[in-house]
Amino acid sequence: MIPMKTPIVEIDGDEMTRILWALIKDKLIKPFVDLKTEYYDLGLKNRDATEDRVTSESAYAIKRLGVGVKCATITSNKARKAEYGLKHLYPSPNATIRAILDGTVFRKPIAVSRVKPSVSTWKNPIVIGRHAYGDVYKSAELLVPGPGKVELVYTLGDESETRILVADMKGPGVVQGMHNTDESIRNFARSCFIYAIDEKIPVWFAAKDTISKIYDGRFKELFNEVYETEFKTACEAVGIHYFYTLIDDAVARVVKGEGGFLWACKNYDGDVMSDMIASASGSLAMMTSVLVSPSGAIEYEAAHGTVQRHYYKYLKGEKTSANPVALIFAWTGALAKRGELDGTPELTAFAKKLEHAVLQTIEEGGMTGDLARLASPAPAQTLTSWEFMDAIAKRLA
Repeated sequence: MIPMKTPIVEIDGDEMTRILWALIKDKLIKPFVDLKTEYYDLGLKNRDATEDRVTSESAYAIKRLGVGVKCATITSNKARKAEYGLKHLYPSPNATIRAILDGTVFRKPIAVSRVKPSVSTWKNPIVIGRHAYGDVYKSAELLVPGPGKVELVYTLGDESETRILVADMKGPGVVQGMHNTDESIRNFARSCFIYAIDEKIPVWFAAKDTISKIYDGRFKELFNEVYETEFKTACEAVGIHYFYTLIDDAVARVVKGEGGFLWACKNYDGDVMSDMIASASGSLAMMTSVLVSPSGAIEYEAAHGTVQRHYYKYLKGEKTSANPVALIFAWTGALAKRGELDGTPELTAFAKKLEHAVLQTIEEGGMTGDLARLASPAPAQTLTSWEFMDAIAKRLA
C-alpha cells in the first residue's frame, strides 16, 4: 500500500460524475494507495443545505493544503431549482472556487493515437489557458421592468462620483455589469508565461479590444506589459514567442493551424473554446483541467459537466458508457502533485502508472461509447464505465 503524508482536498459533485467518482476511488485508487482526503460534498443538495458555505470552505481548504481534486458539479438554474427543491439559485461553484484562488485554468486534450482530431491540420495539442476570475462569472445583473436610464456609477472614498450612461431604455430589457482587476489580469499573464516556458510552447492571447476598447484593451495592455517586463528574455531563451490577435482572428487561425501552443483566453472565451478544442480533439471527457493559483495552490478537475443524460439512465438501472478518463486524470494529477510536494515519489509514480494504464487500455481497444464512435480502427465492443474501469484495474494489478 502506497502511503500518503498530507491529505488532498476532495470535492465531490453531482449526477453521473458523482457515481463515477466513487468507482474511481474504489477500483483504481484505494486498492493501491492509503488515500487521505479532506472531504467536501458540493452535491447540489448539500450546497443548498449549507447555504453554499461548503463551496467557499472547500476553496479555502485548497489554499491551506495546497492540492485539491474536484468532481463535476451542477450550476443551478430555474429548472434545477424546481427539480431539487432548492431554496436559492446558487452561483457556479467553479466560479466561486476560482474567485477565491484567483488562478488560471489550463486545459489540455488527452491524446490517443486511435482517435484523430476532427481538424485534420492539428498535429500537436492546443492548450487553453483560461483566466479564472471575474467577467461574466462575477457579474451583476438586473431585469429592467420598463423605460428608464441605466448608469454605471463609480464612487470614490470621498464620495465623489463618476457616472456613465449604459443605456436609455425605452422599454423592458436586461442589463449586466462585470469587472476585473489589474492584479488578477497580471497574475493570469504570469501563469500563462510560466506554463508556456515550462512546456516550451508559444503563447497566443486573444481578446476584442477593437470593440471593448477599455475593458479588453486593458487585458491586452497588461498582458503585453507582463511579457515585455518579466518574461520576454526567458521566452526567447527557450525559443518561444508571444502573439496577440483578435479573438475572431484567433479562431480562424486555430482551425487552419498545426496546434502546439498555449491559447490564453479571457474567462468566458476560455469556457467556450476549451469545449471546442476538447470536442474537436475527440471528446469532452478527454481533457485535463488544472487551476493554478498565484499562492501556489492547485486544483485538478474534469472539464466536462455532470453527464445528466447518463445519470437518468443509471437511475433506471441501466449500465451506461460514460467516459471517466478526465475524472481519472484529475485524481492522477492531484496524487502526482501531492507526491511531489510531500517528497513521496512512489505516490507520483503510481499516478503516472495509472495514467499509462488508462491510455494503454484505450489504445488496445478498451473504450467507452464516445471514443468507440470515433476510433480507427473501431473496437470490437463498447465497454460500460464499469467494464472500462475494471480493465484498467486489471492492467494496474
